[in-house]
Amino acid sequence: MSYADFHKRSVEQREDFWAEQAQLIEWHKPFEQVCDYSRAPFVRWFPGGETNLCHNAVDRHLKDRADQNALIWVSTEVDQERAYSFRELHAEVQRMAAVLQAQGVKKGDRVLLYMPMIPEAVFAMLACVRLGAIHSVVFGGFASHSLASRIDDAAPVVVVSADAGSRGGKVIPYKPLLDEALRLASHKPAKVLLVDRGLAPMERTEGRDVDYASLREQFIDAEVPVTWVDATHPSYTLYTSGTTGKPKGVQRDTGGYTVALAASLKHIFQGDPGETFLCTSDIGWVVGHSYIVYGPLIGGMATVLYEGLPTVPDAGIWWSLVEKYKATVMFSAPTAIRVLKKHDPALLKKYDLSSLKALFLAGEPLDEPTARWISDGLGCPIIDNYWQTETGWPILSIANGVEKQPSKFGSPGVPTYGYDVKLIDQQTGEELDGPDQKGVVVVQGPLPPGCLQTVWGDDDRFVKTYWQKVPALDGQPERWLYSTFDWGIRDKDGYYFILGRTDDVINVAGHRLGTREIEESICSHAAVAEVAVVGVADQLKGQVAMAFAVLRDASALGDEARLAQIEGEIMKTVDAQLGAVARPARVRFVSVLPKTRSGKLLRRAIQAVCEQRDPGDLTTMEDPAALKQISDLVTVK
Repeated sequence: MSYADFHKRSVEQREDFWAEQAQLIEWHKPFEQVCDYSRAPFVRWFPGGETNLCHNAVDRHLKDRADQNALIWVSTEVDQERAYSFRELHAEVQRMAAVLQAQGVKKGDRVLLYMPMIPEAVFAMLACVRLGAIHSVVFGGFASHSLASRIDDAAPVVVVSADAGSRGGKVIPYKPLLDEALRLASHKPAKVLLVDRGLAPMERTEGRDVDYASLREQFIDAEVPVTWVDATHPSYTLYTSGTTGKPKGVQRDTGGYTVALAASLKHIFQGDPGETFLCTSDIGWVVGHSYIVYGPLIGGMATVLYEGLPTVPDAGIWWSLVEKYKATVMFSAPTAIRVLKKHDPALLKKYDLSSLKALFLAGEPLDEPTARWISDGLGCPIIDNYWQTETGWPILSIANGVEKQPSKFGSPGVPTYGYDVKLIDQQTGEELDGPDQKGVVVVQGPLPPGCLQTVWGDDDRFVKTYWQKVPALDGQPERWLYSTFDWGIRDKDGYYFILGRTDDVINVAGHRLGTREIEESICSHAAVAEVAVVGVADQLKGQVAMAFAVLRDASALGDEARLAQIEGEIMKTVDAQLGAVARPARVRFVSVLPKTRSGKLLRRAIQAVCEQRDPGDLTTMEDPAALKQISDLVTVK
């Protein structure tokens, strides 16, 4: 079957298609219905069916691959490496589940995880879903205020944490941050379960704080059966940024998510049982949930949990792991590859990477120069894909497991099966059918399995934030459209190109310009490793584009003549590629760009600094000094 037919069937014969995909997982009780869309835009997938996420990720593999590697932990921070077979993982998850049960955790309860990238974090996630509890992982090291707001929203029975994480050899104590968050939070969890790594001293609150290691010994032989839950039972919540200060908890189901991940391993990532999946994300983000923890394990693969930087002990560390564990599938982010781009390219050739079928990149738009650089270096397919915390798995992709299709540099691909993707005009709401027309990327409901069910505790916010109702017109039934809040275009072959957020548009003297387009043009200059473009208020033109670039050769930062030359060349490049109207007012050079810990550019904060406004909440910022560099540059007259 061609991919076009496969996709068409997935949206036009939805029930039959997803009933087939549901056979990729194990069910305790068959589902009564495939898709209940009677209360649009809310959708219930596989209602009546009973299953368990932990069973599908761990228990069901015991009969065929009990002694195969399941979880491989590598930490260049503490110089440790440990591998767990499916049998050993099964035992550890039951121990953790027994410990959580002893703290009062039961089906439907929330458990908040504030953890570094250690095996116990994975054990805790799997143990929660084993018990039918709902986990909420907060990125380790988040500031106390942000953590407190999530504790109040999730209202967990138990918080699972550790003494500390480590980044670049620097210990980051978690317990003081957690204690302050618990002081600030209105909701007070009954228990705090602590993993002591011996990295930082911890003050313990008597009666509340309990030690995991000692309890684990008590439950060393624990046998905790899975709790079968309805397919629509929530598996976890994960907080994502919103336009207001109140955190937005993306609520995921159980059955639909398990099916979606199993199908994606087969059709998109082409990972086979017994192989190894290396994902360089963090469990605090959606990619870590889907493709460090659940996806690979559901597919019977070994998964690598990596604690450390991509450049320590050198920029070849990831490639050494590919060689050592014969990774067949690797998943990373464009930001990480741009970091590696500044290091010795010989490191790409140092290791045997012949096991690698493909490198998948997502999390932000992949610029063509970076894609070409890593493609030439690795000699394997580089497959972009596009999705969101809300969807849990790719919206746009190349599903080579269905039919081999070419990738196009700069494009995350075509609509993934299950997603009825459209482009609409932001002003009129009309669908754009022709090629190369710029519009908002939307998905016609229902969203496929695995996507968010709602916003935790706030159905109204779910509808108001994401959905637009299109009344019945011209014989068309009433439709609901889910907005991605991203601009995109579609070429004549049906490939999509993401041009940036709808709120990242710059209006220069009446011309609407996407920051993404300008960034792509600037990044094509050989000297540039990375760039951020923002619109800055201008009395004459309304807004002007301002660019901040990181150079591949950092030593050039001290050479004013060289910087002036590069800036002039960049201006000419933008003129030639996009026209003079898109030329930035200035290109300023910095050593690092302000980003969140997950690698997303803080464009709004950059814009605020340029306009001498308060940059807002920066608790998720990776390097506070990065924003000061920009502030110093723009305040110097």
